[in-house]
Amino acid sequence: MDTTRIDPPGSAGAVLRDARLRSGLSLRALARRAGTSHATIRAYETGSKVPGFDTLCRLLDACGYGLDIRLSKRIRERDGVDRGDELLDVLRLADAFPVRRPGSRIERPAFPG
Repeated sequence: MDTTRIDPPGSAGAVLRDARLRSGLSLRALARRAGTSHATIRAYETGSKVPGFDTLCRLLDACGYGLDIRLSKRIRERDGVDRGDELLDVLRLADAFPVRRPGSRIERPAFPG
């Protein structure tokens, strides 16, 4: 059974592995092109080592790929309300509703038929 660990999607190791496989390079071929060892590249791909930014860019370049970075704002507050406070408000609102027990019926007004 192969127990090789692969880095999670989006991680430096996963991006490197994807670029290497897309370029059709073996670990050893990429190592020769990039001037490093295949063991180091394997360590990056499995997540046991994390390449620095410059190293990652150099390895991707050796695969024939580049790295595009996009800056995006993370939502931490909305309309001046902290996200944690917003969640507490939602939970308080949910707590105000009656609890429906399994097998119980919801009472409703009778409508003329």
